Amino acid sequence: MFSSNSSNSEGTSSPEDEQTEHVERRLPNGDFYTGEWRGGWPHGMGKYLWVDGCMYEGHWRRGRATGRGKFLWPSGATYDGEFSNGFMEGFGTYTSCSDDTYWGNWSQNLKHGHGKKSFPTGDYYDGEWVYGFQEGYGKYVWKNGNDYSGEWKAGAFHGQGLLVWANGNRYEGGWKDGLPNGNGTFKWADGSTYVGCWSMENGVFQQQGAYYPSADSSSPTTRDPESYFTTGRSEFEVCPGDVLSVMPSSKKLWARGHSKSVISFANFDDDLDAEVCPVTPMMRWPPPEIKRQGETISKGHRNYELMLNLQLGIRHAVGKQSAATSLDLKPSAFDPKEKFWTRFPPEGSKQTPPHQSIEFRWKDYCPMVFRTLRKLFKVDPGDYMLSICGNEALRELSSPGKSGSFFYLTNDDKYMIKTMKKSEVKVLLKMLPAYYNHVRAFENTLVTKFFGLHCVKLVGATQRKVRFVIMGNLFCCEYPIHRRFDLKGSSHGRTTDKPETEIDETTTLKDLDLNFIFRLQKSWFQEFFRQVERDSDFLEQERIMDYSLLVGVHFLPDNDTEKRSNGTPLSEDSDLTRWSTIKLGVNMPAKVEEIVRRAGTESPLTGEPAGEFHDVILYFGIIDILQDYDISKKLEHAYKSMQYDPTSISAVDPKLYSKRFREFIFRVFTEEV
Repeated sequence: MFSSNSSNSEGTSSPEDEQTEHVERRLPNGDFYTGEWRGGWPHGMGKYLWVDGCMYEGHWRRGRATGRGKFLWPSGATYDGEFSNGFMEGFGTYTSCSDDTYWGNWSQNLKHGHGKKSFPTGDYYDGEWVYGFQEGYGKYVWKNGNDYSGEWKAGAFHGQGLLVWANGNRYEGGWKDGLPNGNGTFKWADGSTYVGCWSMENGVFQQQGAYYPSADSSSPTTRDPESYFTTGRSEFEVCPGDVLSVMPSSKKLWARGHSKSVISFANFDDDLDAEVCPVTPMMRWPPPEIKRQGETISKGHRNYELMLNLQLGIRHAVGKQSAATSLDLKPSAFDPKEKFWTRFPPEGSKQTPPHQSIEFRWKDYCPMVFRTLRKLFKVDPGDYMLSICGNEALRELSSPGKSGSFFYLTNDDKYMIKTMKKSEVKVLLKMLPAYYNHVRAFENTLVTKFFGLHCVKLVGATQRKVRFVIMGNLFCCEYPIHRRFDLKGSSHGRTTDKPETEIDETTTLKDLDLNFIFRLQKSWFQEFFRQVERDSDFLEQERIMDYSLLVGVHFLPDNDTEKRSNGTPLSEDSDLTRWSTIKLGVNMPAKVEEIVRRAGTESPLTGEPAGEFHDVILYFGIIDILQDYDISKKLEHAYKSMQYDPTSISAVDPKLYSKRFREFIFRVFTEEV
């Protein structure tokens, strides 16, 4: 029998009523279990071997694989990662018997979220998955040197994408079911292009278009790219995925004291004497949708035309620029007058394609500088263009900021686009030379990454101008953010205006809402300290204030359901995959210690440690770095100083702001002892 305590053979007590013990049992059906045991079930760390050769070793919760664990198949395939109620759920690595490897997120035994898969052929895919298939944005690289970057659906190219052959040929445009569809451009390595429209009609691949030879073309006569997509299709076929014959959640445990002697590995009724119907994965289909911020801008949206203008402009600006070859720039590249206007009529022009939007003009500010910044930040031009210009690429956040700016996210969450006031554009252009030198000198800088500065001018009666800056999205990460804090070091007005019942993972909390101290490992804290000092010095020298440290917190599961009451960190061996992508401010392991705030206090981080620690993953960076101490901020300081404590308000001289910011941040972040 699957128990070591005969006094509980009829088992009406819960696991919490009994003590944990260690058992080793060969079960009547031939299965074997060794490990921790409580209340009639595996509970804690343990190993279960089935007679068919399958094995699970890891954390259990009342007979369910929950937490960190490893499942092995008789074929030699393995899954090492997180489980929930017997399902592969969370982050984990699967390696098949043929050496397929998937490293990423799972939901209900299926690849779901962001993940990277390498194939036995030498190919690999890095991108989004939905219910087991490539879907969303992703990049596929073949062993032969070809690569595709773009949108996917149900495991095939679908939407906007860029396919580049190893010989330098490339196709950029629409795709459907793995083949070109709609408008697109095929470009040979010598610069010749074929602009056309592709479709599949009655099972026959069709194309219509025009050939434009380059001045250096070795073939001035008409060339046809069709063969690349028909007879040459084998060069960009996607490897099929392996299929699991047995899901971990379908395995059964042998247990006594039950109306059935075999129960589901994944799920069963909490009443141990109740009839149990094993739950299969399909009974819990589909997995919950991944929650995403913002509203997709589709046709009919008030800013749909603006989005089309932005996408057309970016495609034109990035596509016409040659790759940056050197990081050394001439002073003339930073000249604020270094800007270029391009007219986009609906019918098209020599420089611009025809489009369905209204006529507009497009301006690039300091294009050479931002092109070089993208190279410095290791941004691939094709990936950058597709992130912003793919189908349904932008999502508008629900409300504008206090400044009146609107924020947009790209479909893959990599980039945030912010509308700007003219004064902010002037600040960025003024600080651009110093900013460039700073981010070039300090690879781990925490200041916002800027990738482009543009302006759209609508032609017509309104003559409206909309200025944009394209930035890196700090929270484009593999782990969901459970709590986010915007920290300045000031106290006046520095609390969320939401009632506690409405606070969720999308709420940005502020200084007076903070009830944690973040503890970093010694080497990381030292690097963090140095970089905050460098970045603060840079902002002070540029007379910038009102910036903040944005912090995102992902809480890792505890080793057990009880809250931990000591500072012992999780072993690094418990999740080796997390350590390979760590850098300052990205994917950083840490501990948080809870603080009990003193009632009635108006100072940030005032209270007593509660003695409760949690393991977390942190993401952080310095944002809002385009506000200088101009006349409006000086007047705001004078006015508020008459009403409130001058040291409590945000609008203060940059030197004082920098000093206060550092002092507060170094109270919030401390070295782990």
